[in-house]
Amino acid sequence: MDPTQQKALNALESFILLSSSASSPRAAADLVKQATSAPNTYVFAELLQTKNIAALKTGPPEYVPHHTLLEIFAWGTWADYSSTPNLPPLSEAQAHKLRQLSLLSLSTSPSTLTYTHLLTALSLPSIRALEDLVISTIYAGLIVATLNTQSQRVDVSSVSPLRDLHPSRISQLITTLDTWNGRCVSVLDDLENQIKD
Repeated sequence: MDPTQQKALNALESFILLSSSASSPRAAADLVKQATSAPNTYVFAELLQTKNIAALKTGPPEYVPHHTLLEIFAWGTWADYSSTPNLPPLSEAQAHKLRQLSLLSLSTSPSTLTYTHLLTALSLPSIRALEDLVISTIYAGLIVATLNTQSQRVDVSSVSPLRDLHPSRISQLITTLDTWNGRCVSVLDDLENQIKD
């Protein structure tokens, strides 16, 4: 397991334990705020599955947005937060973390890593703010990247496996893995046939 991933899982563990005692919706909502603000906590799917946090989804209307917010931290992006009405306001630590997580998601496509696109996608006010975010994301061990100031882009060579998979994407992942497995079997069969000949 990647060390950054292990550190993130260890950081989440205390919040999972605390969720069993967060029996009121207010306590569960406070726990969501604490977990999304805490350093080194970058995965949230297990917390979403705990009984008291899951209950926020169908609980009193004033607490439902806290569950939605946690889902956005689990597998959403800054754009999802910005486009979803009635979510709780983010603290500075939460906003920074959500932008870092969004940068991880955006790093899957090199075309989205231009300064212009990232400034817009992350709602950052300046190139300096973007560079500070990228540098903090690198130092947190979330990405391996370089800032190419001449080309005004971020060149990412590695991304830590710290984004939770949205449940609706599981079937797509299974299909992709089945296709890959089929190709591997086909290559092995071809190799065995070549060895026999």
